[in-house]
Amino acid sequence: MKLHQKLIATAAIAVAAALPAVAQTIEPIVVLNENFNDIGTLNNWSLVNNSVPPGQPWSQGNPGVFPAPSGPASSYIAANYLSAQNGMGSVDNWLITPVVSLIGPSELSFFTRSASASGFGDTLEVRFSPGTGSDTGGFNTVLGVLGGISDYPTVWQQVISSIDYNGQGRFAFRYVGDASAANYIGIDAVLVTTVPEPGAYLMLLAGLGALVLLRRRQLT
Repeated sequence: MKLHQKLIATAAIAVAAALPAVAQTIEPIVVLNENFNDIGTLNNWSLVNNSVPPGQPWSQGNPGVFPAPSGPASSYIAANYLSAQNGMGSVDNWLITPVVSLIGPSELSFFTRSASASGFGDTLEVRFSPGTGSDTGGFNTVLGVLGGISDYPTVWQQVISSIDYNGQGRFAFRYVGDASAANYIGIDAVLVTTVPEPGAYLMLLAGLGALVLLRRRQLT
């Protein structure tokens, strides 16, 4: 085998051997981390109340209803039946994250709960929209639904939704339903992480291998 062919073969074997190890050690990249200590300082979040008729927007958590799962008692964001004016009508209240850049398999994690009250039921939809817009009509990917036909958790519960996407996008929490049946929910500790596809590392390693070979050939 000629020298340059041997070098190419050696580089290929090295890249193939390195890929499984790299895939196992890839750490998720945090692209959003929000604990709602003060929603007056939220940066690039969008609050859109499409309720009919519109009432109150999302608000700072009320520790008199229930405290946050950690940190200051009011450090969560909340919505309730007053999202529709005077608690009468149809609730359709949106909480939309800032734009995040995803580079492969990604997770949205958050904690949520409702107030414990018999005879009421809350519904929260978790949605995703590609791109940078905040028009609620663009959030056509439903990642999950809490409540509705099942009971909304009445203690803080972590919820994790997954999506495999490469590009910019936004997640949304849509509090929705009949105001007369709704009560009160809280959301806390919103975390979005993303993991590069192993193929991206393969391309990087292959590129580095090619550069090494090129330099070696120039020196011979």
